[in-house]
Amino acid sequence: MTSLRLGNLEIATPVVLAPMAGVTNAAFRRLCAEQGAGLYVCEMITSRGLVEGDQHTKDMLVFDELETVRSVQLYGTDPVYVGKATEILCAEYGVAHVDLNFGCPVPKVTRKGGGGVLPWKRNLLGEILRHAVKAAEPFGVPVTMKTRKGIDEERLTFLDAGRIAAESGVAAIALHGRTVSQAYSGVADWDAIAELKTAVPEIPVLGNGDIWEAADALRMMDQTGVDGVVIGRGCLGRPWLFRDLASAFAGETVETLPNLGEVAAMMRRHAELLCEHMGEERGCKEIRKHVAWYLKGFGAGGDTRRDLGLVKTLADLDELLDRLDPNEPFPASELGAPRGRQGAPRHKVVMPEGWLDDTDGIGCAIPEDTVSGG
Repeated sequence: MTSLRLGNLEIATPVVLAPMAGVTNAAFRRLCAEQGAGLYVCEMITSRGLVEGDQHTKDMLVFDELETVRSVQLYGTDPVYVGKATEILCAEYGVAHVDLNFGCPVPKVTRKGGGGVLPWKRNLLGEILRHAVKAAEPFGVPVTMKTRKGIDEERLTFLDAGRIAAESGVAAIALHGRTVSQAYSGVADWDAIAELKTAVPEIPVLGNGDIWEAADALRMMDQTGVDGVVIGRGCLGRPWLFRDLASAFAGETVETLPNLGEVAAMMRRHAELLCEHMGEERGCKEIRKHVAWYLKGFGAGGDTRRDLGLVKTLADLDELLDRLDPNEPFPASELGAPRGRQGAPRHKVVMPEGWLDDTDGIGCAIPEDTVSGG
């Protein structure tokens, strides 16, 4: 079985769950971990929010009791805040891995100079990485980073980002093969991922983008030479993907094609975990957003889908799931099909005024957000 080493941390399979706002809470991470080994990263939080004690940020730092490796993705634009936040995560929350987000394409993040546009400021990127690595070092906690190809095809940053990451002591770099302007549209550029792997032999490189089935992960590793894969939208409504991935990396050719009864059981387990962590009212409200993903391609009727989208109790959920035909086979049309948001490319990436004027960024007076979350 292929494993992945990040500093002193070894992951049994080279698979990382990408943080997705409003999705990768403790319950979902537990659900996915029950399917197969990997590194399951907490939703992105802001460094300033953590340092200044924002309650919403602290509420997001909830871990399941069986979450033996606590992993958190951190967002920030200020090296000092990022360093302090990293120290807090290590010292007070027992985090074993910190991932820095330099890939988010959401306007609320990029307009502050964060996420996928920050690597344009090469010196600022290096300062942030060095502060984080230095803060984590006494605890033996590896720091990794995730980024995109660049702002757009004319402003590519991934090769410089890889070089700076290696020079700064980062344990690994993950590349989503799209630009910020692409957001989630189009096709991920695996050639860019391969180029980064060749350019940065000193540290592990992880690939992200368009992995919908376990076979896609094997194909990406074969084509690009990456050390591991990052799974995002591909697991929406399909947490068993991690079981398929574990089997694939173990050399087994197992592909899960659950019938609707098995999917309903997975949905029920998901709701149960959500209720354990959030209480029944909030947990049932949370499961509603997953209904369309779980039932994608199945012939469940419109009334049942609507009612599932309004479910309030686990008893109600059980009654509604009983309406489904448990023997309905998994829709073959969904194999390899994109999941989650796609949208259209952005003609203009929102950035601070004058952001492209230089590639320095030291001393930028763009304040970070205090409140975490998407």
